[in-house]
Amino acid sequence: MPVTIYHNPNCGTSRNTLAMIEASGETQEVIYYLETPPSREKLLELLALMQISPRELLRRKGTPYDELNLDDPSLTDEQRINAMMAHPILINRPIVITHKGARLCRPSEQVLDLLEQPIPHFIKEDGETVYYPQP
Repeated sequence: MPVTIYHNPNCGTSRNTLAMIEASGETQEVIYYLETPPSREKLLELLALMQISPRELLRRKGTPYDELNLDDPSLTDEQRINAMMAHPILINRPIVITHKGARLCRPSEQVLDLLEQPIPHFIKEDGETVYYPQP
């Protein structure tokens, strides 16, 4: 099973996550979710796999989050999902799925727990070094 990443190449966290997957040598399927947004069914499946609520998947920075008043506690999950369907930029990223599970990989090093052969260390774009303990 390839590693699937819902990726935004304009996002540093997403780029770092993809680079860690590539460095691990794993086959990957890259889904540019802004160009090819997930269907409602797929979004619901991703939420279930990650075991998070629609509210937890919402991205605030650089999105219409505030304009749409998505912080309103009276909004339902369905309304938040509708907003993500209408504005895919609201879907936080990167989402990574492997046979080990699915996760919103923020920070990017969270991907390492999902990989079959995670790399022992990685230098992020900003120069930060991430160390992953090897068995």
